[in-house]
Amino acid sequence: MANGWLVVGLGNPGPTYQLHRHNIGYLVLDELARRAGAGFSTPRGMRAEVCETRIGPLGTGAIGPDAQKVILARSRTYMNELGGPVSGLVKYHRIPVEQVIAVHDELDLDQGVLRLKKGGGDNGHNGLKSMRASLGSGDFHRVRFGIGRPPGRQAPADFVLSDFPASVRPELEVDIVRAADAIEALVTDGLAAAQNRFNG
Repeated sequence: MANGWLVVGLGNPGPTYQLHRHNIGYLVLDELARRAGAGFSTPRGMRAEVCETRIGPLGTGAIGPDAQKVILARSRTYMNELGGPVSGLVKYHRIPVEQVIAVHDELDLDQGVLRLKKGGGDNGHNGLKSMRASLGSGDFHRVRFGIGRPPGRQAPADFVLSDFPASVRPELEVDIVRAADAIEALVTDGLAAAQNRFNG
């Protein structure tokens, strides 16, 4: 694939938001960076933290002729403004929109369920809405990570901006690993093969 891939973890910056349901994209990117044995840095002039690596048949951080360049990125802006930094990275690295992967929380899926897709609307998700507006297209890939619906009458906005409870964190760790596996499969094997393996 020309010019590699950009994997964007959707979330809000700062320790306050670290374990929020809305920040699942950041948590999945942390797992990919761990596999790469690399950390995030902030390039000059960019409002994002990035980690450059490669993904191939042997996984993240792999070398070899089949390994593709991958930029892992998380915005340093809040969710509803992340499209600007994402657009800046796309232009700087000359990455086609079709080779952008957004990793985000999804209320309409049960906790831990994954769905991979390409294109579509934003379904009320402010991060996706901002990306679509700044990129001028919604034709990027999405890794939708289920967080379930809020209990009782809790407002969805309050639910997504609350921490994953301690009771689900062991299971959450397994689900994060699976989401990282799904991104590796999407890059190396293509969307259809990755959907067959990971779509719940």
